[in-house]
Amino acid sequence: MSRIRIRILAVMLLVVAAILGGIRLVLVQQAALARRRIGKPLGEESLDADRIWRRALDGEPLDLVLLGDSIAAGLGAEHRKETLGGRLAKATARRTHRPVRLTTAAVVGSESPDLPMQLDALPADYRPHVAVIVVGGNDVTHRLPVALSAQHLHETIGRLRAHGTEVVVGTCPDLGALRAVPQPLRRIASSLSRRLAEIQDETARRAGAEPVDLRRAVGPMFFDEPETMFSLDRFHPSALGYRRTAEALLPAVCRAAEAALSSRRLKVPN
Repeated sequence: MSRIRIRILAVMLLVVAAILGGIRLVLVQQAALARRRIGKPLGEESLDADRIWRRALDGEPLDLVLLGDSIAAGLGAEHRKETLGGRLAKATARRTHRPVRLTTAAVVGSESPDLPMQLDALPADYRPHVAVIVVGGNDVTHRLPVALSAQHLHETIGRLRAHGTEVVVGTCPDLGALRAVPQPLRRIASSLSRRLAEIQDETARRAGAEPVDLRRAVGPMFFDEPETMFSLDRFHPSALGYRRTAEALLPAVCRAAEAALSSRRLKVPN
């Protein structure tokens, strides 16, 4: 290769490096702007919704556990009955005609690698009938490799299934609905969250869980009605957002509950 070509190639590489560096700087600045816009007006503690829901119903309680991030924990709901766990517990109890004992192991700010630790924090002899996992948003914002996210999701489902727990996975929501995140960062976040959701779907199926595509099920509502679907911080769901999310998950949760009731032969209500 001639010296002229080498010089041209070197200049081109410098230009490409400068462009990539500029793009990275813009994205870093936009991420900082998004964090300032969102802030933490809701704090970092979700409401405690753990209790036996519909206690007056007959039969042994069905044990439901929620694992994952702030959505699974219900951050943004103003009343415990409006949290994702509260809504799922009430509706599942109504459908199965038996009480539902809710346990929330989800922690605000969690990522997929935190799922095994959430399981470890539960009592050693705890054997829930149904587990609902919703996680992924923080994986995207913190740029975790999708392979790492999938690995921990697979491990968590495997541990639950080994104890006879039926598992439902709500895949990562489409972060493109977050108006507080400027473009082009929002478009990139949307693409990354969709990719993670696809991997979570595949992982859940291979591990014996039922996935629910939250992007397709409720994503359009968050895009079209952000004022009502998001809470004060424009990042977490509002009471209506949790209601729609629970409605999307409920059919799979009820199927899981029926499978668990059948396999464990719980006392049937009179």
